[in-house]
Amino acid sequence: MFRRRRNIRIESERMTLRPPHHSDFRAWTALRRHSAEFLTPWEPTWSKDHLTRKGFSNRVYWSQRSINAGSAVPVFLERRADGVLLGAITLDNIRRGPAQAGTLGYWIGQPYARMGYMSEAIAALVHYAFTTLDLSRIEAACLPENTPSRGVLEKAGFKYEGVAQSYLQIDGRWRNHVLYANLRGDRRGKTTVD
Repeated sequence: MFRRRRNIRIESERMTLRPPHHSDFRAWTALRRHSAEFLTPWEPTWSKDHLTRKGFSNRVYWSQRSINAGSAVPVFLERRADGVLLGAITLDNIRRGPAQAGTLGYWIGQPYARMGYMSEAIAALVHYAFTTLDLSRIEAACLPENTPSRGVLEKAGFKYEGVAQSYLQIDGRWRNHVLYANLRGDRRGKTTVD
């Protein structure tokens, strides 16, 4: 039987994946501000208070409540060698019962993109979801033209499943997304889209 874990700490080869703390505000804000042009084409429009201390505090409180409720695992990617914040990954919308599933979302700061950090984080969180949380299915979605994101999902064992019309508002517009899933004990083989 699944027991909620309040003190989540996931170790990968180079990183510690851990919940956000109020003390992360400056590092998070600096990384998001520095990476804004890199991130905004792929994300929902930032709220007016996105980079404020109050907005960040709300994010930390949401993270704590979600972990305690067992509905999400929102974690920051911290490089173990020097404690630098690299980005974040969240397993959200955790569904129990017959579904045993969750939805993956992630972002990486521009200075740390294409260095293998996100592949490593996805592998660690998916392993945690399958072994510790006893989930059976992890879903993810991204914009069709987001080739790096699609590549990182495919490298992590996610398989293409189709297209969701007007799936999310990204950069102020309703956008179609390609859907991927990773199944515990997946026997589907490689699936691709042209």
